[in-house]
Amino acid sequence: MQQPDIKVIISGGGTGGHIFPALAIANAIKSARPLAEILFVGAKGRMEMEKVPAAGYKIEGLWISGIKRELTIDNLSFPFKVLSSISKAMHILKEFKPNAAVGVGGYASGPLLYAASLKKIPCLIQEQNSYPGITNKILAKRVQKICVAYEGMDKYFPASKITLTGNPVRENVLMLDGKFDEAMSFFNFNLSQKTLLIVGGSQGARSINKSILAGLEKLKNAGVQLIWQTGKLFYEEAQRAVAEAGYEQARVFDFIARMDFAYAAANLVVSRAGASTVSELTLTGKPSVMVPLPTAAEDHQTKNIEAMVKKDAAVLVKDGDALQHLVDTALKIINDTDRLKKLSANTAAMALPHAAQKIADEVIAMATQHAAQKLKQATA
Repeated sequence: MQQPDIKVIISGGGTGGHIFPALAIANAIKSARPLAEILFVGAKGRMEMEKVPAAGYKIEGLWISGIKRELTIDNLSFPFKVLSSISKAMHILKEFKPNAAVGVGGYASGPLLYAASLKKIPCLIQEQNSYPGITNKILAKRVQKICVAYEGMDKYFPASKITLTGNPVRENVLMLDGKFDEAMSFFNFNLSQKTLLIVGGSQGARSINKSILAGLEKLKNAGVQLIWQTGKLFYEEAQRAVAEAGYEQARVFDFIARMDFAYAAANLVVSRAGASTVSELTLTGKPSVMVPLPTAAEDHQTKNIEAMVKKDAAVLVKDGDALQHLVDTALKIINDTDRLKKLSANTAAMALPHAAQKIADEVIAMATQHAAQKLKQATA
């Protein structure tokens, strides 16, 4: 068995919005450097502990979680979790001996990259949003590279460290050419009818789900074909409602595995404004109505979509207005062909393709230099 030429540790997770980019970066590194060894570090009990091994990578878990806004027992234990996680991270780094550490956001990335910086391991963070989270703001002083998806991030980070790469996304999602007919067949849809795709993120989105539920009759009567990703918690209720409404052209999923088919079929997308979703929409050129999650850290989802709204690349409906306005707004746009075309063109113009490869190149360069330095020291 050949020895790895570089060793990279990737940390972060908590949601699909962090995990899928992390896996895309890992895959891009392996594609460029097949002998690279990659280890993930996540938060115990979070979805990365399941998704990462399913993708074929090893993962270690840290005892870490976020700070809740209200006073809770979890908040009181937070300092102990941080100290425990830094200690565990130091042990992982000692055992694995990485040549570079990558943070993609999520609870685990803070302790891991802090520990890596103490051990003089080259570090890179990937900031997905147009407004950075607290962890990345703190880490920015300690890392060598910061890969971003929006222009103007020098307001928050040292300009000398910034590289504009875009956000990595699931590669299969982008492969839409020639898939329209196959996608319509997959969903058993009529080729001549408009299709609305609803995605609230990997966990679903309650306000979006409630708004679609309230507007089912309007959507049905408008002859709109519906692909509805509800998340696990709302799935059964949505299924019942669609059956009771006799909405034969609605397809309900707790999670859509074939997002390439969903995007290929969709004339319009209704979604949250998480960084990964925004990137997927720009790269696929899909028109969208976005409902940003108001409780997202630093309200970053609203800031993400504001960057698009300024360029007329998306339509914003506030979370509190969704129940009253979301379905009507979506129907108005999906029935306006010129509006769909304009939104699509403006969305596609914002795309930053090949982000995973660009970030992988930065990581490989850092790791290769570090590995060479270590070899030189060992043979001196």
